[in-house]
Amino acid sequence: MRRVLLLGGTGWLGAAVARAALDDGAEVTCLARGAAGDAPDGARLVRADRRDPGAFDALTGEWDEVVEISYALGLVESALDALADRAAHWTLVSSVSVYARADVPGDESDEVVEPEDLTRYPDAKVAAERATAARVGDRLLLARPGLIVGPGDPSDRFGYWPARLRRGGRVLVPTPAGRHAQVVDVDDLAAWLVAAGGAGATGVVDAVGTSVPLGDVLALAREVAESDGELTPVDDATLLEHGVQYWAGPRSLPLWLPSEAGALMRRDGSAYRAAGGRERSLSETLARVLADEVARGVDRPRRAGLTPEEEREVLAAVAS
Repeated sequence: MRRVLLLGGTGWLGAAVARAALDDGAEVTCLARGAAGDAPDGARLVRADRRDPGAFDALTGEWDEVVEISYALGLVESALDALADRAAHWTLVSSVSVYARADVPGDESDEVVEPEDLTRYPDAKVAAERATAARVGDRLLLARPGLIVGPGDPSDRFGYWPARLRRGGRVLVPTPAGRHAQVVDVDDLAAWLVAAGGAGATGVVDAVGTSVPLGDVLALAREVAESDGELTPVDDATLLEHGVQYWAGPRSLPLWLPSEAGALMRRDGSAYRAAGGRERSLSETLARVLADEVARGVDRPRRAGLTPEEEREVLAAVAS
């Protein structure tokens, strides 16, 4: 039986990968602190903090596949020291955020940032990639996903839109002209990571879905939510003037990027599809996300987006 080790496996993406590996018939072990919860049923959970001596002592024998999700360099290097020589194949989950340019569409051949400040997400990801490549060599798959979405998303970004549209009324949106959204469903990504590891795939792959005009995404979200909401576009300068933030976090409009970074949502996904990456329809993903949002409560406090009060405040200001 194929032995798969998840370095993680209790968080959102890690748990999805563990479930996909179990569905594929693998023997699955997850090494994690367990702070995000338990491993999926059927997987063995080894509770350990990689910063502690002996963290990997319980992981004996050879591994057909190791999947690394962390990008903290110390954690990545400790796992490589303990396991690299015992793994037939290694997958590192990185990000399309590593590319040096986000103002023009690109592919896997593009230059990445030079890591100077490892507190910055792109720099830390590149440092993790380079450390892993140096130890694993031609056994390595570098998977660079774009925006991962789906039920249970802890960032609350993508789900903001179907949840907000479900409530109806005037809906504040960024001016959509010239903007795109590009997502990959968490379960599609997880299934591909497992299949690609099993096939021994190597090299660099941007794991992204089809890039879709933002206006079309919002319209489809409105349709899936069966919403009577009135989309109210507002230009960038006005949104910024009223304290609305880009992309994610409190008081933000998710999926909204500065124009000079818009090509982050226009990566070439042909290598992912050629490597067997599945891409379910955007309407199906939106429906899955909406069902999850309804179950968790469309009015709940969120990590990303505008609160109803904040949205009303901005709408009133721009109407005056």
